[in-house]
Amino acid sequence: MSEEILEHAPALTVLAEDERIFRDSVREFAEAQVRPLVREMDEHAKIPRTLVDQLFDLGVMSIEIPETYGGTGASFFHSVLAVEELSRVDPSVGVLVDVQNTLVINALTRWGSDDLKRRYLTKLASGSVGAYALSEAGSGSDAFALVTRARETDEGYTLTGRKLWITNANEADIFLVFATVNPEAGYRGITAFVVERGFPGFTVGKKEDKLGIRASSTCELILEDCRVPKANVLGEIGKGYKSAIETLNEGRIGIGAQMIGLARGALEHAVTYTKQRKQFGKSIAEFQVVQHQLARAAVELEAATLTVYNAARLRDAGRPFLTEAAICKIFSSEVAERVASLAVNLFGGNGFVKEYPVEKLYRDAKIGQIYEGTSNLQLQTIAKQILG
Repeated sequence: MSEEILEHAPALTVLAEDERIFRDSVREFAEAQVRPLVREMDEHAKIPRTLVDQLFDLGVMSIEIPETYGGTGASFFHSVLAVEELSRVDPSVGVLVDVQNTLVINALTRWGSDDLKRRYLTKLASGSVGAYALSEAGSGSDAFALVTRARETDEGYTLTGRKLWITNANEADIFLVFATVNPEAGYRGITAFVVERGFPGFTVGKKEDKLGIRASSTCELILEDCRVPKANVLGEIGKGYKSAIETLNEGRIGIGAQMIGLARGALEHAVTYTKQRKQFGKSIAEFQVVQHQLARAAVELEAATLTVYNAARLRDAGRPFLTEAAICKIFSSEVAERVASLAVNLFGGNGFVKEYPVEKLYRDAKIGQIYEGTSNLQLQTIAKQILG
């Protein structure tokens, strides 16, 4: 391969200068502002509004929003870097930023009218949190079996139904809600709407008490004849399934970033602890069995990172990435669980108590194999692509 080709095809993990500066700034912020709050946020199951405001000030809540709307105007890969670095310290903060960027802003940027962009991207860049409301009690993996109904009126639409497991719901002011205008049309009736927290008939319901990522809010949404203006239809009537599918494909890369960040944080904790912990007159890091376990974790983390970065780079290049997104999501979530579990084991009894950080990362890791498409769904996607 010629030097010219190599110059234009750098290694996936080689960052451009602006990417490196951005990553370092997010890492510095995560260490200084997020890490001191991790235990408290987990115990109280809440991210303080002051920290959310700091995330806006840092620019990580508006990464792909064009500068004309007050955003950073950066790339999807920058979003991946931000989610990874925040999740290295606290995956709850990582998923807050992930949903804001890879789902809500992404959908509005791609399918929003000029009017919607002007009204809502400016808000999402300046302090408003967004949430993505697709799932319902009877439509988890079968996401398009939703029953939330949208009925047309003279003024717009009224939405009636319930949404479950909605990330960012407690903090959000702006919700992308999927409903069907025609249940008999199946997925062809699904339409996306931009709903504000203050719209009549809209309520944020029960907050779930979760195993992991506890500081990240997960709530139900209740829509009782919620009135939505016609101008707040996102994209075309009956084409909401297309925006949902394509947005979730990108969102899965964001979950991959969350998982490799979590795994990196767990491995770093394990390395530090095994160097300090003494048994039989020497640090446990000096035992070959421990060295090999750490080495295996490092191998898996490097491989997972490559799958996430590859999918993100393909997306930014405008190349197909459906299979790569599924691969990075399933593999990184499995690696995160294994590395976090190893960290707990290497901490011994200390790994099982909340005073030390790894038990939280172990709890946080499990959700990676569930939300934004279960591991079984990712395998089905991959199988469909390779079998043709």
